[in-house]
Amino acid sequence: MPSHPEIPRHIAIIMDGNGRWAKERGMPRLEGHRAGAESVREVMESCIKLGVEYLTLYAFSSENWSRPATEVTALMGLLNRFLAEKAKELDRQGVRLLAIGQLDRLPETTRKLVQKIQEQTAHHTTMTLVLALSYGGREEIVAAARSLAEDAVAGIIHPEAIDGELFASRLQTAGIPDPDLLIRTSGEMRVSNFLLWQISYAEMVIVKTFWPDFRQGHLMDAVAEYQRRHRRFGAL
Repeated sequence: MPSHPEIPRHIAIIMDGNGRWAKERGMPRLEGHRAGAESVREVMESCIKLGVEYLTLYAFSSENWSRPATEVTALMGLLNRFLAEKAKELDRQGVRLLAIGQLDRLPETTRKLVQKIQEQTAHHTTMTLVLALSYGGREEIVAAARSLAEDAVAGIIHPEAIDGELFASRLQTAGIPDPDLLIRTSGEMRVSNFLLWQISYAEMVIVKTFWPDFRQGHLMDAVAEYQRRHRRFGAL
């Protein structure tokens, strides 16, 4: 297989370090999440300028529901505010919004807002912003396996017909190319149940900077690191 294009077609980011950023400054954790919204704006604009086609952000994991109820409620409020404020901007920039995850677990207000913006931006082609909300990679894989098993039991498909391509078509990211570059901020060296199937061959770049401080320069450095690598996909 060939190496890679100069600019990654799909960048996925684990936005980590909001809480620690706030703690270092003697602020409540929520302030870290609030500050991280500016990083989202800058990264989005930078990706558009670079010509990135897909940007996936790990905004809220399925495990995040186990956080204190007050924090979860506050995070949902921040998400609602972010979506409401960004709706016109996404429209203006020609960005399509997609959401993946267990969206039925989101508060009704949030769920309806996400659905509304997805419908409003469905025709945009400049870039696709994928928000992983209430998302877990293992849960996504289990759901895909269950879907295929149900069809096999019903006689719709034969088990022998199940291959990687068919399996991927049952994931929530069906139709979206796998990430070329996975960035994780805050220096942590793990993938945290994020796009487990899809990142099989992604190049990983770990950035020590906390997400609220992540800016265009950090993104460009990560892309430059990606460009220095040779993607062999298991070949020599």
